[in-house]
Amino acid sequence: MDQNGDEYKQEYNPYEHRDVKQPNSDLRSLANLVKASLGSGLLAIPLAYANSGWALGIVGTIIVASICCHCVYIFVETSRECCRIVRKPLLGYAETCKAAFAVGPKGMRPYANFAGIFAESSLCFTYIGICCIFTVLIADSIKQLFDRYVTTVDLPVEYYCLILLVPLCIMCQIRYLKWLAPFSFIANVLLIITFAICLYYIFKDEISFADKKVVGEAARFPVFLSTVIFAMEGIGMVMPVENSMKKPEHFLGCPGVLVIAMSVIMLLYSILGLFGYLRYGDALRGSITLNLPINDWPAICAKCFIALSILLTYPLHFYVVLDIFTRYAEPHIKEKYRSITQVFVRIAVVCISGGIGIALPMLEQIINIVGALFYSILGIIIPGIIETVFRWENLGRYQWILWKNILIVLFGICSMISGCAVSISDIISILNSKTQ
Repeated sequence: MDQNGDEYKQEYNPYEHRDVKQPNSDLRSLANLVKASLGSGLLAIPLAYANSGWALGIVGTIIVASICCHCVYIFVETSRECCRIVRKPLLGYAETCKAAFAVGPKGMRPYANFAGIFAESSLCFTYIGICCIFTVLIADSIKQLFDRYVTTVDLPVEYYCLILLVPLCIMCQIRYLKWLAPFSFIANVLLIITFAICLYYIFKDEISFADKKVVGEAARFPVFLSTVIFAMEGIGMVMPVENSMKKPEHFLGCPGVLVIAMSVIMLLYSILGLFGYLRYGDALRGSITLNLPINDWPAICAKCFIALSILLTYPLHFYVVLDIFTRYAEPHIKEKYRSITQVFVRIAVVCISGGIGIALPMLEQIINIVGALFYSILGIIIPGIIETVFRWENLGRYQWILWKNILIVLFGICSMISGCAVSISDIISILNSKTQ
């Protein structure tokens, strides 16, 4: 089928065929998109600025936000065009990748199934990595509190990760998103309160630029990129948000839901990153809540709130992994065994995520690896490739779309390789120091 066939575009409008139960307004969609990118990544941003220096951090955040916004934009735009061509009302992330190859150049069409499977695998591994980060972040927060107030208990963070597997396995048996909605609401309220408490401690005393780096070491810049990409990217939730809108045509454009959401996210990250670094300097950890004083009750509340917020958010991110498993595996499982299979698979995935955290309980390094490896692929490399393949017959004047996407993909690859290399080097250094 010709992707440039005007007759198909005129005949089929995917918006008219969408049957969305309880569609979201523009305002609610904006809130959902902001929420998708705000989480543990928000609290890790000050550490990114500690690696880049405050001036380079601000510039870098603006550039990365612009690239991420553009990649989401072209991916959603490509998805809409694919909907018109394949005559479907909506497509998910992996379905868009598959469809773009299927209607692209003839030489690319045999790789359509591979493109879909690769996208699904990337999503799956990304969210397993996020679950691992959540496990370590909760364990770190609980350990801080126990070390200070329960002096009879002195356990390494690995044991807290292990203990957490029990409540996480129980919570992850919840199978329907609507049952997770109250947990998500509570988690968002707690996150906002935590953010406000962090700002209180940041601005509590006079802030000094004197001993802070304007530009950090060049060798640490890949770590900055990895953390910001991890914090900024919420592309796994973009298609569900756009597909559930009452007026999806308002998602793109300027000012559209996407542009407004990314502008808000960029502003919040720049404020917390800059002033968080100016307050705590190079002593920053993977979550700024871990830098808060352990004796003040607002700080104690923040540490409890972030642990509880992440705990309540865990099943929502976990849902993505199980949704992929259900779609691919359940058709091959007899119906009478599906329920018990779900139980054991959910326990297995929680244990795998927790096992990684127990093996490498290094919050900062895991965040950097997930950002560098998985989010660079999901949020930057794949959108650049998908748009290029889809628009191969019409790449614009002087083939500017091709050259633009080559630069985007190269940026993603460089971020991935350099970020992983520095993070792995950091992990090796930490492990060597422990054995000496």
